[in-house]
Amino acid sequence: MMGKLFLLTTFICCLFLLSFRGDKKKKVLFFGDSITQMGVKKGGYIDLINQDLANKGLADKFEIVGAGIGGNKIYDLYLRMDKDVLEQKPDVVFIWVGVNDVWHKSSLGTGTDYDKFGKFYDAVVKKLQSNGIKVILVTPAAIGERNDYSNEQDGDLNLYSGWIRKYAADNTLGLVDLRKTFHDYNVANNPSNVDRGILTTDRVHLNEKGNALVATEMWKAMQ
Repeated sequence: MMGKLFLLTTFICCLFLLSFRGDKKKKVLFFGDSITQMGVKKGGYIDLINQDLANKGLADKFEIVGAGIGGNKIYDLYLRMDKDVLEQKPDVVFIWVGVNDVWHKSSLGTGTDYDKFGKFYDAVVKKLQSNGIKVILVTPAAIGERNDYSNEQDGDLNLYSGWIRKYAADNTLGLVDLRKTFHDYNVANNPSNVDRGILTTDRVHLNEKGNALVATEMWKAMQ
């Protein structure tokens, strides 16, 4: 009798404790370069996602983390992945990289060759997956906003974005195709074919409308 009473008391205590235990927040980490680094600032796309979660009453469901460093290329992400990502134990990681891999080839004489880009990218994804993390890929959005593909780096950006799209499809990964989203937006909203000021401040980094658009697209992929 005493044994049954003990078990019943233990069961009731467990139910009581569980009733006060909130569901674990889903930790979503954005892994990238200066665009993501700036995204955590007020008005940045990560800040806007957090504001939207609060407005929707979902702030207790998600923890949003930005892990962006200016100038980063895909191999930089690979080298700092353990400390900046794995130690934080995220549930979901968005990989948004590629602009500097392309841009720095002409501006600084560095960058990342196409074949090496794919090898490092694959290594990053595989290591994240081996730690039980859901991975969502993001194509590089723009280096210039002219909508007729006359920006200097459009060829390489399309090539690298094409690789990311195929890799996502081949490996059944989520994809946020900002390259296509930004181009489509500029076709519709950039009649003067200017190279900045529509979604970016300087051809690369996001203005108010750019941050809002990116926040919307990332949120779609988070749901």
